Amino acid sequence: MPGSVLESLAGGLIVSCQAGEGDPLHGPHFMAEMAKAAYQGGARGIRANGAADIRAIRQAVPLPIVGIVKRHYPGSPVYITPTLAEALEVLDAGADVAACDATARPRPGGWTLERLVEEMRARSAVPLMADVSSVEEGVRAARLGFDVVATTLVGYAGDHEPLGYRPDFALIERMVAEVTGRFGVPVIVEGHIWEPDQARRCLELGAFAVVVGTAITRPQLITRRFVEAMGRRRTDQGEGGGHEDSATVRR
Repeated sequence: MPGSVLESLAGGLIVSCQAGEGDPLHGPHFMAEMAKAAYQGGARGIRANGAADIRAIRQAVPLPIVGIVKRHYPGSPVYITPTLAEALEVLDAGADVAACDATARPRPGGWTLERLVEEMRARSAVPLMADVSSVEEGVRAARLGFDVVATTLVGYAGDHEPLGYRPDFALIERMVAEVTGRFGVPVIVEGHIWEPDQARRCLELGAFAVVVGTAITRPQLITRRFVEAMGRRRTDQGEGGGHEDSATVRR
């Protein structure tokens, strides 16, 4: 049942196990092993990209899987489950929740979000997750009948400025008030979370669950963050005698 799947995620951590082509960990085997590590660490769910990865992770761990298929089409910026073809791949692979871009941007092939939701509902009772970039898009998704709304694209689409290493807590609070408060639709926070305290703060603001990806599953970017911080310290030592205020380190 859709309700029981979502209930199992409540208050928990969903680990995004994704690695595109060119990533050292690209491929179903590595993503399944990453999902095992997340499971051993106490994750409540996994977010995965592509039918092969979804199937491999399904065999590796007993956790609910939020499935997407990323595919780029000419003339459209939408690439997270953009059309019914990708949605069917997600469903056929056995994902427990199907997520898609639910922004106001034009979709490939003349598809509309309304049509995609209608077609998916006609084929499956799997809960639908809306990846949005603004409170307004979250409200629209709730009105269209999505089971859950996620802040996945905040800072990546729309007019929001880049966020770096810190989520927009004010936006999360507004999203929860508008989407959960008015429509009863859970809000999952995803994106820009690098610290455990940030994830906890999202729950305190009313988030249903939290998705963390890069800070857990992309070692090269975790390494880069350390290298950048250490490089800034060397620069500060050269300019100011070696003292560095911890607040200057990018979060």
